Amino acid sequence: MIFNQRVRQLREEAGLTQEQAAKALSISSRNYQRLEADDAIPSYKSMLAIGEYYRVSLDYLVGRTEKREINL
Repeated sequence: MIFNQRVRQLREEAGLTQEQAAKALSISSRNYQRLEADDAIPSYKSMLAIGEYYRVSLDYLVGRTEKREINL
């Protein structure tokens, strides 16, 4: 799933560990690991939190566009 690859890429670009990212997003470390490992389908709430934290659009996260910017 593209979502999982993009979440991993964004985390690595930010220089965060999985544990740091999970804490920043207020989700358990195990659930965050599952998101990156393609073991879990994220909830809408989690997708919003990830998009807001990394300042990218949901369309980018799910692979609908290559543009990271949020359309306002």
